[in-house]
Amino acid sequence: MDAAWPAPDREESDGWVLRAASGVTQRANSVWPREPEGNTRRQHEALRAARLWYRGRRLPLIFQVFDDPRSTGLNAILDGEGFTRQSETLVMCRSNGVQAADQPALTHPAAAQPGVEISTVPSDEWLELRWSVDGRGGPAERETARSILAGCPSLYALVRSHDGVPAAVGRLALPPAGEATGGWGGLYCMATRPDARRRGHALRIMQALLYEGAVRNLAGYWLLVTAANSWAQQLYAKAGFQEACRYLYRQERPKRHLTGC
Repeated sequence: MDAAWPAPDREESDGWVLRAASGVTQRANSVWPREPEGNTRRQHEALRAARLWYRGRRLPLIFQVFDDPRSTGLNAILDGEGFTRQSETLVMCRSNGVQAADQPALTHPAAAQPGVEISTVPSDEWLELRWSVDGRGGPAERETARSILAGCPSLYALVRSHDGVPAAVGRLALPPAGEATGGWGGLYCMATRPDARRRGHALRIMQALLYEGAVRNLAGYWLLVTAANSWAQQLYAKAGFQEACRYLYRQERPKRHLTGC
């Protein structure tokens, strides 16, 4: 998941991965505590170092923390420091093999989707639609987003409405080039134009990307969806995805400095 959304500015220290991308997306501008466990003194030292690292980039200090017992100690420190809890996210996974007995039958198995355009680079049309739905910022931020999206081998799917205008897009992040057959892929950037929703475009995008992954012998897929987005969770569940774990973002509250006499 880290490789599928690569931050252009990155540093690793004491088991923590510090990532920055000019503020474009929380994931690319947060600390990933690859090794969340550690003694309290070292974690406080790492916290101070991370605070300085992000301050030098004029970015808030944010942690991407998985909801896992290993994060208990780190969460306790962040609670004590007054870090917020926000953007709870589900990680959902699906195998590319035969459904296990305890998994629901696939309502929409992966299949080729005529009319869905597949490319290996994000076209201007693809990026424009995705940015219009889920982007924040101006041209500079948009180009940073492009560099993140093209930072690993990926496939980009686009489907048009009847008038030829892009209606929906999606991205499949692929394993690194040269990796042995059987790696996993990640579904990202599922976005549909507001006036084109509830017409099956998102399902076509997803099925097209799952089919492309099957052709490339991927072992399975993951995707990320906010805990609040129940409609998307239902769509993904029908395609065989099940929740594997959750994470959330912990952000440092801005310090208010006293002024006046």
